[in-house]
Amino acid sequence: MKRYLFIGILLLLWLTGCQASPVFESEKKVVRHYPVHSDNIAMNQKGDTLYIANIDVNSVTILNAKTKKKEAEIPVGKEPRQLALSPDEQWLYVSCMHDDRVDVISLKEKKVVDHLKTGIEPFGLVTSQDGKTLYVANYRSGTLSVFDLAAGKEKKEISIGDRPRALALTADGKKLYVTEYLDAKISVIDTKTNRVIKEIALAPSPDQADRKKSQGIPNTLEQIVIAPDGKKAYVPHLLTNIDTPINFEETVFPAISVIDLEKDEELTDERKELFAEINVSDVKNETIIVSNPYDIAFQPDGSKAYAIMSGSEDLVVFDLQRGGNATQILRRIEGNNPRGIVISPDGKTLFVHNAMSHDLAMIQTGGKSPYAKAKAVKGTIRLIAKDSLSPLVREGKTIFYSANSDEFATNITGNNWMSCASCHSDGDINKLTLLTPKGPRNVPSNILATKTGLFMWDGSRDDFTDYIHTVQNEMGGMMNLDPGKPLPPKVQHMYDAILAYLNDPNSFPVPKSPYRNQDGSLTAKAKEGEKLFNGKGNCLSCHGGEYFTDSTKAVDAKGNLTTANTDYLHDIGTANPQDKSSKGDARAHFTNPRTPKQWDTPTLRGVWATAPYLHDGSAKTIEEAIERHQTKEVETLTPGEIAAIAEYVRSIE
Repeated sequence: MKRYLFIGILLLLWLTGCQASPVFESEKKVVRHYPVHSDNIAMNQKGDTLYIANIDVNSVTILNAKTKKKEAEIPVGKEPRQLALSPDEQWLYVSCMHDDRVDVISLKEKKVVDHLKTGIEPFGLVTSQDGKTLYVANYRSGTLSVFDLAAGKEKKEISIGDRPRALALTADGKKLYVTEYLDAKISVIDTKTNRVIKEIALAPSPDQADRKKSQGIPNTLEQIVIAPDGKKAYVPHLLTNIDTPINFEETVFPAISVIDLEKDEELTDERKELFAEINVSDVKNETIIVSNPYDIAFQPDGSKAYAIMSGSEDLVVFDLQRGGNATQILRRIEGNNPRGIVISPDGKTLFVHNAMSHDLAMIQTGGKSPYAKAKAVKGTIRLIAKDSLSPLVREGKTIFYSANSDEFATNITGNNWMSCASCHSDGDINKLTLLTPKGPRNVPSNILATKTGLFMWDGSRDDFTDYIHTVQNEMGGMMNLDPGKPLPPKVQHMYDAILAYLNDPNSFPVPKSPYRNQDGSLTAKAKEGEKLFNGKGNCLSCHGGEYFTDSTKAVDAKGNLTTANTDYLHDIGTANPQDKSSKGDARAHFTNPRTPKQWDTPTLRGVWATAPYLHDGSAKTIEEAIERHQTKEVETLTPGEIAAIAEYVRSIE
């Protein structure tokens, strides 16, 4: 009898051990009644603990907000972008962008206890108000994953559009807002039916006679944050002016749009723009220029909004009870590249997450009084034990995202106007075509940019330091330097650092294609297209080798890349009437002239994610880009064959 009892106990223990651990079950049921949004920094309701996603160090830091001491640094998956607390604050969910998963952290155990498989490149995420559901924006898949947390499984995937990124959930939990990063749209999700019920498209800011006044197309929607009263949401983003020649003072402007959450419509009259609602003067009585707005926090009573400018590294304070205009700009938040902000429950302290220096800055708000002035607390709090990047790569990445004209050996931009990331959104593309002296140019991706031969659409650069022409002519920086002469060592070091960042394999990995089968293999149609690509279509004549380009062959007798070798520039009939010939540039001592019939071959790896296509962005789809090739091979391809080749090209990783 005892023997059977013993066996029964063992069997019970074995069965218990085989059951899924209750990772997502909460000890007590808590329902939130306030709005929440996804972010790279979060604070618990007591205001005594902070949680920070260390973007490129692959860890999450837990910080005691009272003692300012780090309580833990927890390893997580690759590229943790944002995080979300469960309503009972027992669990922390972290989007690991380059591992295509969400890591689940037990805050009791202070470690990752489970993973949720997501779509491609998860970004924003929030839990439902009752904690039963997790919503995750899949940046590359163009979808929203809806997870049942009790079961630990995805119960639905909702199609959103291109590059869904940030999330915000209303206080009653009935509506979820999802931003489309580059298309400047916001999808409204009914959380009961898990359906898109409306799409809000941000309006362009109209052209003005004065090109130096804010105007342009909205893009790069970094965040969406709901105000404390739940009636409005604020969206920091850029405006890009595409119908005038690119110039640092006339092309990119900071903006914050406001959404009416009762009507789900943009309040265009309330948009915050430079020289209008953002018009704070310096001691010279000139408007203080700020750039790259990223995140927003509010006084608990909604009287003020605090916006961080990640490029110029400033804090902008808006008085929402007296007209909504900016009343103060706190210049130069200590640290590099502020991207996240939260406020203490009493409204007295702002905590700012610096994404490049991996530290936390603190600012005293002065309270809700309209006359109070925000003041920086000296010193920052280190968030990580060890940087995952080399010092040179970290320096280059910091410069890339910076529009701080005072920080480096020389200014990277004129008067804090723009960073490299202002056009290369989050290091990649912005889906826009800008006017240049040579004609309209589609902003190219930085993915594999240092591996694929000559630079620029016309292959007119063969050395990264040649980009001093971009800095001078488009960004307004380094104007005191002669580009035809060797640069001062400290300035040359800046270019070497940015190149090291671009060249690091972890900086811009080729995105996985959503057009493949779930196991990663090619679809039947893509296989058909591959045969045509390699055969009848003769695509390999230009798009060959590891990087699907022949630009790497443009070398001299010693094997060095050179703009003088024009044998691998091609005329495929895609010139734009606005294209102009160039006599070359000073950096190359004018040995690199170009005509509108000389085009460099772009890589096809990850090209599915870089629409629009061609040098002028005139082809909206890959099919159209193929059809525009005026070659005898394309002329003999049927529409079905072109579609098959396009399916293969969309699958190239």
